Amino acid sequence: MRRICLPLALLALAAVTGAVAVPTPASAAAGLTATFSSTNNGSWHLDKYVVANPTGAAITGWTLEFDLPPGVTLGNVYNGTATQAGSRVTIVNAHYNGTVAAGANTEPFSPWFIAYGSGAAPLNCRINGNKCDGSADRAPGTPTGLSVTGRTTRTVSLSWTAAAATDFPIAGYDVLSGSSVVATSTGTSAVVTGLTPNTGYTFAVRAKDTRGNLSAASATVGATTLNPANDTTPPAAPTNLRSTAKTATTVTLAWNAATDANGIAGYDVYTGTTLRASVTGLTAVVGGLSPMTAYTFTVRARDTYDNASAASNAVPVTTDDVVGAGQYAKVGYFVQWGIYGRQYFVRNLDTSGAAARLTHINYAFANIDPVNLTCLQGVTRGTTTNPQDPDQGTGAGDADADYGRPFAASQSVDGVGDTGWEPLRGNFNQLKKLKAKHPHLKVLISIGGWTYSKFFSDAAATPASREKLVRSCIDIYIKGNLPAYNGAGGPGSAAGVFDGIDLDWEWPGSEGHPGNHVSPADKANNTALMAEFRRQLDALSASTGKRYLLTAFTPADPAKIAAGWDIGPGGVFESMDFANVQGYDFHGSGSDNSWEPGRAGHQANLYRDAQDPYPFEFSVDRAIQTYLNAGVNPRKLTIGLAFYGRGWQGVAAGGTGANGEWQAANGAAPGQFAEEAGTRGYANLVASVPGCTVYHDTQSVSSYCYTGPGGQWWSFDDTWSIGQKTAWLKQKGLLGGMIWEMSGDTAGGTLMNALHSGL
Repeated sequence: MRRICLPLALLALAAVTGAVAVPTPASAAAGLTATFSSTNNGSWHLDKYVVANPTGAAITGWTLEFDLPPGVTLGNVYNGTATQAGSRVTIVNAHYNGTVAAGANTEPFSPWFIAYGSGAAPLNCRINGNKCDGSADRAPGTPTGLSVTGRTTRTVSLSWTAAAATDFPIAGYDVLSGSSVVATSTGTSAVVTGLTPNTGYTFAVRAKDTRGNLSAASATVGATTLNPANDTTPPAAPTNLRSTAKTATTVTLAWNAATDANGIAGYDVYTGTTLRASVTGLTAVVGGLSPMTAYTFTVRARDTYDNASAASNAVPVTTDDVVGAGQYAKVGYFVQWGIYGRQYFVRNLDTSGAAARLTHINYAFANIDPVNLTCLQGVTRGTTTNPQDPDQGTGAGDADADYGRPFAASQSVDGVGDTGWEPLRGNFNQLKKLKAKHPHLKVLISIGGWTYSKFFSDAAATPASREKLVRSCIDIYIKGNLPAYNGAGGPGSAAGVFDGIDLDWEWPGSEGHPGNHVSPADKANNTALMAEFRRQLDALSASTGKRYLLTAFTPADPAKIAAGWDIGPGGVFESMDFANVQGYDFHGSGSDNSWEPGRAGHQANLYRDAQDPYPFEFSVDRAIQTYLNAGVNPRKLTIGLAFYGRGWQGVAAGGTGANGEWQAANGAAPGQFAEEAGTRGYANLVASVPGCTVYHDTQSVSSYCYTGPGGQWWSFDDTWSIGQKTAWLKQKGLLGGMIWEMSGDTAGGTLMNALHSGL
């Protein structure tokens, strides 16, 4: 016991007497070095760094960083991939010189570059973060002027003069009590909390730079916390609490000052009995809230003896929706397989102007492992060509398109091609680049879809299976821990690509793709699955400080809604940020002439068509009204828009205006692709179906085209119908519009521009 007790006693003594541990001086890191040389070639200089490994083990991977000296400009770089920001140059190894053996160097493949202006050596050279000459970093300067600026019974407030930076900028400060770090700060003040009343303490402060180097500790200062017995009178309550601003996840509050004979130490903001924020001023921004949620706030004053006042007046505030008051969501699906026959790349979202106008991108689709009932990644296995095959999507996936395939510079968002050695390539890497160029964009992974929904019912069946599925999806897509695939993937490789989860279960409690598993318990389990996603996403938010989105694709058919979606109070919308309601595929003919091959009909009508001969009604208006009648907030709903057409051939000439509406047909019209009869992207449709005259049904708000008696008849959305629908959804107070899917638009973004103009 003596071996344990003696250090504890010394630690306690240090807290009171002020014994301060001095950090060990910085030392040279054992790693690579880089030696510079320059050769004058007349009009330019050949500048070279030889990367060497003086250690006893091979080192794989190097990053060389330096600043160009004044008057020097950078030309071509060889034996490495270079980027430049201002005068700062970063060179990352090529695949063939990335490993430097023990005692060896990169010759004859050392990184070199053409320099114009002079052969002067670059400045501030670093190799893998260390100084290129292998010498030690210099520690930051020591903070000075440490003083006590305030005390309560359990806190001490301190301030000091900033330390001088040396090799790296100052990142922050550690406040020490003895050898223990009791507070940290990025500024020149801190409040040490959790202290014992009426007790003496000694404090010091040290600086730390962005490299993690620590300064020596400052001179110490002593302070004794206040004795609560000396003041037991609470302060007066704050008055005039009010909300001055709000977002989807924050509320800004202000109030009038409280008074106390011994002074006010701070204010605590509450919702009910939950402490939300503690501040020293008269305003607070309360974060970590949920969108479209009602909160009631109060504030209490705290004096220097930690007596709490009575609560202020209560202020109710409902947070904004996820896009903000007066704004509209524009959600576009990007399909994984678009890079093949469609030749539609993430880059096209940028060049068409769509990325600047969209608010969210849903990446379609992720699958569910048929055995483990977890999110499936790391495989490349196509679906079968038979749409009626019950196992068409079983075990299918395309890790190559997702993150394994190198894209050429001409296919890349930033014009920089993949080398094939990066841990993140493919569509995921391009989405990451797109977000860097358009920081407002949120990208979600869509799980399921028509072909990949077979095992949702099984994965949602029990609390354990739900927890397992959700954990796996978050691990792969939100944390970015992709399975290894063809040299890509690995822990954290896709971190930052996805901002949330979009669930496309088609359909809980109802028939969907042939072979889908369906259970009477699906409706309740769907609600529980949503809640589990929300629970785990919020738990991750607590550690990352970032809130993650949860959305879903939901049906237009009232029967499917009733069978699988609890949309009332306490149902799925308690967990979801919003739903993208199906606004298309109301009628159509499949590639195998299933579905409705014998009659042409509108696939995306806003209202019921008075000439519709079917006994049931499918329309956007009826679908949305079903949700609104159940009490769903309209700002949690978007409507689906079709950037593609569904078509029939051999269509008779009757109908309103003799234009083939609702007339007999001989099956699906030829499609854009041989395996997709009856379907064409909008751009392909208007360019490739000759003589298809466009008509607008103003009563049902439907766009269609017809080539004449016995010819083709196509139903789709165009700029006119999108204009009509956006005006309608704004009148309804809805959140916005969703697009299936982006590759159907023209190269100039004709339909996306119409949606943007309408919203």
